[in-house]
Amino acid sequence: MSEDSDAEKTEDASPRKLQKAREEGDIPRSRELATFAVLMTAGAGLWITGGSLIGRLEGALASGLTLDREQVYNPTVLLERIANDVGGVLLACLPLAFAIMLVALAAPMLIGGFNFSSKAFMPNFMKLNPITGIGNMVSTNSLIELLKAIAKTLVVGAVAWIVIRSETDAVLGLAVEPLGTSTGHLGDLIARTFLYIVGALGVIALIDGPYQIWHYNNKHKMTRQEMIQESKESDGNPQIKGKIRQMQRQMARNRMMQNVPTADVVVTNPTHYAVALKYTDGQAGAPRVVAKGVDEVAAKIRELARENKVALLEAPALARALYKHTEIDDEIPETLYSAVAEVLAYVFQVRNFKAGGHYPDRPTKLAVPPEMDPLNPASQQKPEPKR
Repeated sequence: MSEDSDAEKTEDASPRKLQKAREEGDIPRSRELATFAVLMTAGAGLWITGGSLIGRLEGALASGLTLDREQVYNPTVLLERIANDVGGVLLACLPLAFAIMLVALAAPMLIGGFNFSSKAFMPNFMKLNPITGIGNMVSTNSLIELLKAIAKTLVVGAVAWIVIRSETDAVLGLAVEPLGTSTGHLGDLIARTFLYIVGALGVIALIDGPYQIWHYNNKHKMTRQEMIQESKESDGNPQIKGKIRQMQRQMARNRMMQNVPTADVVVTNPTHYAVALKYTDGQAGAPRVVAKGVDEVAAKIRELARENKVALLEAPALARALYKHTEIDDEIPETLYSAVAEVLAYVFQVRNFKAGGHYPDRPTKLAVPPEMDPLNPASQQKPEPKR
């Protein structure tokens, strides 16, 4: 089977396919990395704000357990005090809650970046297909997710067991310690256990992040045929583009040929090159190249020149130099001014020739610098670097 018919996805996803996937809401995400970031934020927040939060809770608890005569007989005062206590606790929790919410929103964007897609809200009835659901249950991705869940359970359980086992004496000693001392030791034990467990989850997150990127890129790989089809859709059919380019070249050639009758002279090789020059007397600037070509195009230029009585002059080196170093509508190079001036002077003398006079001599030794002639070995030599 040829590569073109091979159905295996061996080609990396194109930017267009990845952009289309993003528009549909399909981007790489790592839930383990997001969970780790949220838990670390919660732990750090409790570590920083724990003192003030505990103080607020102790004050609210003491206030709730203390009743005076006015509060007993006036429910309005009691409700007002309860509202103040609850508000104080909520206010103390607000910075921590805001930090956790902010990280919960930003953490998923650590991989895949921010993306909003309205298509993700559209109903997809294919998800209700039981055959598709069963296929997803037994897929490789489901197996990977199951292994990750088992790994998280084992890691969290093992870390918690190791930490608690190492602190067995401290845990048993909490029962005989004073309330104030035991509360501090208990909080320290919980904080260390929490940090150890979250650190273990961080290892899983570091593995899951690169895996999710690899899985996403692998899922969107394309077959060779898909690449070809996408190229045709985005850039157009190569055959049609080639036909358009051919038509454009033909139109440019036709426009160029229309300029030949207006030229003053056509310099030839004599068979392989032809360059038509035009000089407008009274206007600033050097003579311009109005048409040029090789082989068949050169033959067509010479034919049009004969039909329209445009002077033809054989000057091989000059023809090659003009063809090599100029484009249509360009002025001739300054190094060729002298040679072209001789050619035009000869052409104008021929135009003004009257019977009985001396017929102008055709120029034979034109001053064409060797480095301007593409067939001269001097033009192939690179200049020595300056020292």
